[in-house]
Amino acid sequence: MTLHLPDAHGALRAYEPRTEPLPAVRSGPGSAFTSRTVFSAAHVVADPYADTTPDSPAAVDWDATLAFRRHLWSHGLGVAEAMDTAQRGMGLDWPTAAELIRRSAAEAKATGSRIACGVGTDQLTATTATLAEVRSAYEEQLAVVEESGAQAILMASRALAATAQGPDDYHEVYGHLLRQAAGPVVLHWLGPMFDPALEGYWGSSDLDTATGTFLEVIAAHPDKVDGIKVSLLDAQREIDLRRRLPRGVRCYTGDDFHYPELIAGDEQGFSHALLGIFDPLGPLAAEAVRVLDTGDADGFRALLDPTVELSRHLFRAPTRYYKTGVVLLAWLAGHQSHFTMVGGLQSARSLPHLARAYELADRLGLFPDPGLAEDRMRTLLSLYGVTS
Repeated sequence: MTLHLPDAHGALRAYEPRTEPLPAVRSGPGSAFTSRTVFSAAHVVADPYADTTPDSPAAVDWDATLAFRRHLWSHGLGVAEAMDTAQRGMGLDWPTAAELIRRSAAEAKATGSRIACGVGTDQLTATTATLAEVRSAYEEQLAVVEESGAQAILMASRALAATAQGPDDYHEVYGHLLRQAAGPVVLHWLGPMFDPALEGYWGSSDLDTATGTFLEVIAAHPDKVDGIKVSLLDAQREIDLRRRLPRGVRCYTGDDFHYPELIAGDEQGFSHALLGIFDPLGPLAAEAVRVLDTGDADGFRALLDPTVELSRHLFRAPTRYYKTGVVLLAWLAGHQSHFTMVGGLQSARSLPHLARAYELADRLGLFPDPGLAEDRMRTLLSLYGVTS
């Protein structure tokens, strides 16, 4: 049946949904990729029946949230937990994030799956903090992650960005954390397009200068850095950066605009992956990486290149609201029973944006049950007053 989807100008266009999904190969968590290390940054499922407001503590549907992580693991993907995709700093408070880390890490241990968890400073509520307070906040979260048995991802800190006076303060805080970390961590550089409060991270708004400081921190502690996650949406900058990394330090792309080419790599190297877009793309992304495992880079690109249009749509400016499209697709795909988000963030994107996301995902065959996706999209359209 035809759906009438609104465009950005208020006009309705006819769209014929597909009737059959693409076949997906399901591999158990023990079937690891051989050519790349791949994490999907997973979203959280809100409790739709909780009596909350956007500024209330987060209410999470734990069963549905953990079930989605089992879905990702079932395809061989690692899970990057309590990251930006899980609405850290945008509705997910630290007490709930800590519970999420503990629950997901226990589930990963029980199933033999891979997990890495975000360590930040978002428990700081004051508008200003001292460097000692920032360091202490990082230490508290690092302890929770290490006690859970998960790998730590040291995320960029809004508090540090607001407090640091220059590169030396970043050296002091990160150096302290890396010296005390129990094992190699992932350092995360999240650009201001994802979070405007992170402008000038690493002590400078000049990216060349900031890159120099970032590399100095890594070079001082190469045994404590498993890799870096770069989320700057600048493919050439990521390539240049990964070529300058110490031997043995990996680059995990966080570039949701250029991931196929960055993962495929070139004659001088490649990026691994830690991506929010691999939340909705999980099965397809896993299939593509398994093709790459065989040495077939062209086949890998043939599978993944067509997904870039969807990813660029979901991550369009203001990029930080990409989570809304991610959760929409999870609902349409049947991974959760509702389109409700922590903090009421389901309202962060327009109906034309959501309609286009549905259309692009449906064309890719991402929905296991296209009929269910069509019915749910029709329901959403009717809630907005689209009756034809």
